[in-house]
Amino acid sequence: MSSKLLTVPQAMALLQVSRWTLYALIRSGELDSIVVGVRCRRIPESALNEYVSRLCGKAA
Repeated sequence: MSSKLLTVPQAMALLQVSRWTLYALIRSGELDSIVVGVRCRRIPESALNEYVSRLCGKAA
């Protein structure tokens, strides 16, 4: 397994968005995440990179 799993606060900091915005991206399916255990949500680093790449592609 080579993809690092980020916590919600870590992903928020990298994208520089609020918790509400991050969860909205997850709910809409724009950003993939996984649930570990019962309440522990993680965002794969690869999912964050793919999301940013898609945004950059739209801007070009």
